Amino acid sequence: MVGALRITIGHMVFDATLETELAPNTCRAIRSLLPLRSRIIQARWSGEAAWIPLGDMRLGIDYENHTSHPAPGQILVYPGGISEMEILVPYGSTCFASKVGQLAGNHFATITADRSDLRAMGRLVLWEGAQDLLIEEI
Repeated sequence: MVGALRITIGHMVFDATLETELAPNTCRAIRSLLPLRSRIIQARWSGEAAWIPLGDMRLGIDYENHTSHPAPGQILVYPGGISEMEILVPYGSTCFASKVGQLAGNHFATITADRSDLRAMGRLVLWEGAQDLLIEEI
């Protein structure tokens, strides 16, 4: 189940590797959504991260390879529950949270490109607002 993703945020493109060994069920569920077209915005409670709100959507997965403190480039999906389902893309110091408190999300992909570009993505989302997003398998 090896896989690679291309993530386009605004004019920026990032390659990522699916974490199929650590989060096989999550990767399978994410693949069912691809290609995913949406908008990405600055996170409200999580610090230096951008997020893709997915509302009431559910993937039917439990926690696996989950964390509240992802490193820059470690992409998480929150499967829903006490907060809405979402995908989180950290670009700096992040503690994954919502208005109800700290959350844990499944780390399902890791950006493999030069992670210094993540800071520029963060500035883009923070200062320019919502950006078009495309996540596709390559």
